Amino acid sequence: MSSEARLIEEKIDIGRVVEEITMGSPNSNAVVIYVGYVKREVEGHVVNWLNCEPHERHASNLLNSIVEEEMGEGVSCIRIYHRVGRLKPGEPITYVFVSAEDRVKAFEKAREVLERVKRESMIFKVEGRDDGEFLVLGDGRRLKIR
Repeated sequence: MSSEARLIEEKIDIGRVVEEITMGSPNSNAVVIYVGYVKREVEGHVVNWLNCEPHERHASNLLNSIVEEEMGEGVSCIRIYHRVGRLKPGEPITYVFVSAEDRVKAFEKAREVLERVKRESMIFKVEGRDDGEFLVLGDGRRLKIR
């Protein structure tokens, strides 16, 4: 299976994805996996939930653009999966898989892809905490909205 980016509601089977990537990419000598989780605590406050809402028309297209633009020499596959909906603390939210000809390239590219997802994805996140509700920005800052 090839590179892709998708918005998903459920958790994914990481082992299955790695198997698909390595079986479909003969130059897949290294696979780097990043899994981001909903925080349990932020700034000393308990997180109760995180709601992820994609911009209807743009979020999926932007994620796929990141995949296409980040593919390059030495990279055989990039996959991005971002969960949407209301998630609980400790649940996985973002998955990034990068397969490359060597570990250095795989790690470098995984970080580049992740940082772009954080900045460009058009997935709006609202965090419900014991001290209110906050809009979560791509750089990690939070703005109180309630």
